[in-house]
Amino acid sequence: MSDLYHISASPHIRSDITTKKIMTDVCIALAPATLFGIGYFGLNAFLLIVSTCAACVLTEYIYQKCMKLPLTTSDNSAFVTGLLLALNLPAGLPVWMAMFGGVFAILVVKQLFGGLGQNFMNPALAGRCFLMLCFTTRMTSFVVEKSGELNAVTGYSGIDGITGATPLAVLKGGTPPDVWEMFLGTTGGTIGETSALAILLGAAYLVFKKIISLRIPFVYIGTFALFIVIFGEQSFHLGYLAAHLCGGGLMLGAFFMATDYVTSPITANGKIIFGVILGLLTGVFRVFGATAEGVSYAIVIGNLFVPLIDRFTIPKPFGYLKDKQKPVQKERA
Repeated sequence: MSDLYHISASPHIRSDITTKKIMTDVCIALAPATLFGIGYFGLNAFLLIVSTCAACVLTEYIYQKCMKLPLTTSDNSAFVTGLLLALNLPAGLPVWMAMFGGVFAILVVKQLFGGLGQNFMNPALAGRCFLMLCFTTRMTSFVVEKSGELNAVTGYSGIDGITGATPLAVLKGGTPPDVWEMFLGTTGGTIGETSALAILLGAAYLVFKKIISLRIPFVYIGTFALFIVIFGEQSFHLGYLAAHLCGGGLMLGAFFMATDYVTSPITANGKIIFGVILGLLTGVFRVFGATAEGVSYAIVIGNLFVPLIDRFTIPKPFGYLKDKQKPVQKERA
């Protein structure tokens, strides 16, 4: 009997990749941006990251325990949600607000819709948008410069930091910022978005591990760049374009959140359409909108189009009519 073949239903392709492995690789890829954010913004950035991750994991655990559902906290997906949310928050945000956003992201956006794989939009970005609506002033106050002497408890004595306009806000006002500083990350912004270099290092790791493809990020960034060239105030100024590409959450959103498996299209053509939509929306928000940023809202709105995109880009099964999902019936002789 041991020599008999074991026949199973298709598909016959097997892979040892698991959700936990994917999420672990995402955490590793986010390490450069995370470490840079902690090093640049200090102790409060570290506390925000720890508290937000803890809030997400605990919310998922408590909800699943109360609802008597299988526990999925060990797959690290809730931890990644908390980490991404924290990296999209300003370092000066109170810890309780960050935890509030984490609870919303996991409970409302993820678990109430069925858990991992059932959420209709990216939980981390949904949490950020929720905090933007609830605490607009605090969410738009960014630390742009440290000040004071070193202190063992707070990190800095006197003044912890000086708040001011981010490079995108300065750019929207007509003043070109220092692109090199934006690329390195020594500017104001959220904890994980300031250093384009750190984000690109993490993105390279994801591509190397074949966790993501470059189709969505390249189409997204390319469409956005073309939009800025056509409609931007300084259309053909390379420094102006580079500042838009390095500034804000464009790089972080394009490589780490627009590529989310659950909330992005599954087909090659669908990914292209999705990237174009994101690029156009981000361009509209940045150029014509009241705020300097627009990545979070663009991706969240783009997520809503994913079911429709998949519906029209998934190939029809062989033997089915193109316009109607009905089998082709041969006429009898």
